[in-house]
Amino acid sequence: MRTLTWRDPGRLAAVLAVLASQVLLQLAKWLVRRGEKNWKAAASRGVIDAFEILGPTFVKLGQVIASSPGLFPKPLADAALRCLDEVKPIDVEQVRRVITDNLGAPPEQVFKSFEPRPLSAASIGQVHACVLPDGRDAVIKVQRPDISRTMATDLRVAYAVTRLVEKVSKNALAMKPSAAVADLHAVTFQELNSALEAQRQHEFREHLHDFDDNYDVAVPEIYWDYCGPQVICMERMYGIPLDEFEEIRARGVDGAEMLRRGVKVWVESALLRGVFHGDLHAGNLWVLDDGRMCYLDFGIMGEVDGPWRELLKDMFYTGMFDADFNRLVPHYRALGMIPEGIGTDAEIAMRLEMIFGPILKSGMAGISLGKTIGLIMDMAKQYQVDSPQELVLVSKQFLYFERYSKELAPDWMIFGDIALAENVFPERYQAAKAELEAAGPASS
Repeated sequence: MRTLTWRDPGRLAAVLAVLASQVLLQLAKWLVRRGEKNWKAAASRGVIDAFEILGPTFVKLGQVIASSPGLFPKPLADAALRCLDEVKPIDVEQVRRVITDNLGAPPEQVFKSFEPRPLSAASIGQVHACVLPDGRDAVIKVQRPDISRTMATDLRVAYAVTRLVEKVSKNALAMKPSAAVADLHAVTFQELNSALEAQRQHEFREHLHDFDDNYDVAVPEIYWDYCGPQVICMERMYGIPLDEFEEIRARGVDGAEMLRRGVKVWVESALLRGVFHGDLHAGNLWVLDDGRMCYLDFGIMGEVDGPWRELLKDMFYTGMFDADFNRLVPHYRALGMIPEGIGTDAEIAMRLEMIFGPILKSGMAGISLGKTIGLIMDMAKQYQVDSPQELVLVSKQFLYFERYSKELAPDWMIFGDIALAENVFPERYQAAKAELEAAGPASS
């Protein structure tokens, strides 16, 4: 990904030309109108216009920017919100060819019915409604033809462009856009493996029922007989994205409770199994018509195992129950994040409390959990310790949760909500619950 091939210079030149032309066009419009005080907003619109022209890979990069507003300038993050909308769909005849190649017959022969108009279109593929021969409502997710080769080329080119921008701009160097491209590369080829995605969705759904208190959270069933290398067929779900806040309120849905259910399932999966959904934009979290929360699209999954998972578990335990930051010090030392001879355990614990303590007293809308997990990685970098890519994904999912909580549960204190730990730390949860009940309503 970091080295261009002999085929790439032409695409690189085209990318630079489109970026330059669209940014200059928007700046020219800004000069004429002067309706905005900040020229950066106009330039940012030009960048995103270029992304949309350049196609799926750059739209995906725009989604990364839009989904991480704390990591990029606000004008650029705001302009990139467009990339979260649907992209131009592929022609239905191409869809039919992909289905035929994968399932051995055209969709009209495989299914009882097939809807040629897509329900949604994204950078990797698109979704069509269908009905199985036995009458069950389903959807089939179809990859764009030749998307793997296209994205491999564009990721190499995007990395070269961002590295060039970093060399000429100190502000860009501080933002490290090349790191965003590297992150995108790390997860993109997971999404291109339909078999892996289907298996992960199936496993997430199966483990959802490890506990009998997660009945209000759903994951679509995979219909394996209708899956292939580039297609996934699954149960059709009916609902609305989690960020349709006004509609959620109009339906009388308890948005705060809905969000809590979804976060609880995510926390349990991450801390107990070391596996978590890694792309929680609102299109992948739905409020279903029957009142359940639903997880969709398992193309990006993260895994945090070994000492890093144990660190996360102890961070949650510390935040939920006793604020004893001494518990975390051995993890930091074992991971090399605190070199030998740097401070006593008590001194390090005090420093950790200064970083994390305010979170324990703040609602989700107060202090950023995503940015705080970023502080863990920053501390690791100070001592040349490589934190896993998945920890970056963890922080991004908390940024999503924070965005939803600002609308649905602004006063929710995630580390004050011991119900999230019910299945992760069952004995400690029961003890804490008994203590709250004994203390009475005033304490709870």
